[in-house]
Amino acid sequence: MQKRRAPSWCFLATAGLALAHYGVAASATPAPDTPVDLRGEAAPAAPGRPYAARNLPDRIILSPGGDPATEMGVSWRTDMAANETTAELAELVPAPNFGLRAAAVAGANVTAISENGEARYHKVRFTGLKPGTAYAYRVRGSAGFSEWHQFRTASATAAPFRFIYMGDTQNRILDIGSIGWRRALLQAGNPALMLHAGDLVASRDDLTHDDEWGEWTATGGWALATVPQVPAAGNHEYVDLINADGSETRRLGGHWPVMFNLPANGAAGAEKTSYFTDYQGVRFVVLDGTSALDLGTLQAQTAWLDARLGEAPGRWKIVLFHQPIFTCARPGDTPVLKAAWKPLFEKHKVDLVLQGHDHCYGRLTSEAGRAAGVEARAGGAMQGPVYMVSVAGAKMYGLNDRADTQPDRVAEDTSLFQVIDVAADRLALRAYLNTGVLYDGFDLVKSDTGNRLEELPDDLPTVRRCSGPAQLIDQPMPADRLGPDGLPCTAEVKD
Repeated sequence: MQKRRAPSWCFLATAGLALAHYGVAASATPAPDTPVDLRGEAAPAAPGRPYAARNLPDRIILSPGGDPATEMGVSWRTDMAANETTAELAELVPAPNFGLRAAAVAGANVTAISENGEARYHKVRFTGLKPGTAYAYRVRGSAGFSEWHQFRTASATAAPFRFIYMGDTQNRILDIGSIGWRRALLQAGNPALMLHAGDLVASRDDLTHDDEWGEWTATGGWALATVPQVPAAGNHEYVDLINADGSETRRLGGHWPVMFNLPANGAAGAEKTSYFTDYQGVRFVVLDGTSALDLGTLQAQTAWLDARLGEAPGRWKIVLFHQPIFTCARPGDTPVLKAAWKPLFEKHKVDLVLQGHDHCYGRLTSEAGRAAGVEARAGGAMQGPVYMVSVAGAKMYGLNDRADTQPDRVAEDTSLFQVIDVAADRLALRAYLNTGVLYDGFDLVKSDTGNRLEELPDDLPTVRRCSGPAQLIDQPMPADRLGPDGLPCTAEVKD
């Protein structure tokens, strides 16, 4: 368990007021003459460059610290004229002049160049915060400050809370992905966290990379600055490279490290994309499947995962990453990750494994299959990790040939979001269609001997599947293949 830092206080005299100055942990900053290059392959940019940096801050994203009871991170973007990084922070009270008690907090920035021109990306870390306390903050651009945003630190001890889990948005982010995002925020009401299982964007040639991230932040809007974001990197957060010898490799896209101010407590070699945070009795562990599979960090991440799960201070353990252990679309599972990580999930009694990548919905409680899981639970067996795959955006894959027998519940050609409530002895997951209709769910009831899984009553919607002959990737969609809503099916079958 992380030790909490004592608050660091210094007092600044401004207009006769004593202002508390919160501690700052700034990241190393590249030299000003080495801007981060965010450009990708040539691609059409939106007319008029609506996603170019302006003189007021945008892309404001709040992230939890390793201990979000005492620490939060924030990042934002400005035009080049804002060469200093400054935020203001105050405890939020009902009086409208709460800002009189605000403290100035300094941070660090980097220059980045994209298809939309140069911009500065800023980061500030708020430390020494009070647990269970409401704060307001604002960040500076060249024309002044943003509006005030607010957050509440986690309690110092376990307490009930609610969070959102989203699958891939990736394509048509603002057009289609925003529907589920915004419905999730409405449905959840007051979520403490928002988790993303990777492929937030496509990082391919349908939009410039910067426009994609512009769509992603426009989709979340002010909620990104208010609800702490917990993202996992997917394969589409990486860009493909061709080495001099003709071989292929990948590197993390330039937007990820400048747009997110995540906890710096990850695995060696995957420091920017693996991390953990402890929130009110839950340890959330975020892994990077792409780096593990393609960039040689599997061993380091596996050892780090074992240690982080073994030391987890709370009753609940939730792991988030992109490539699923058990797939709902691809013909086979992800064998490398399955061999390395599944035994650790079982050893440390992980409760939920949240994933994306397959562009379908799948909930799996037993590798032996749905019927075997039901029989085992009826006989009194404790429930092991529950494996989830979900999708939030417009890109869809068809279900694989195991979907009828192995997972407990599936869907294809369907956008969803998940709302999870956590209490001392019960975790309740509800999966909703992007219309807000309940589609699936279960409760995990925890005791000293393990988890007992409780299914919902049998009054859920019919399983959502396409009908007619399957369509393989990059092949024409058969005219008589219809989706569950009577429209042409968009789910391509992976071969």
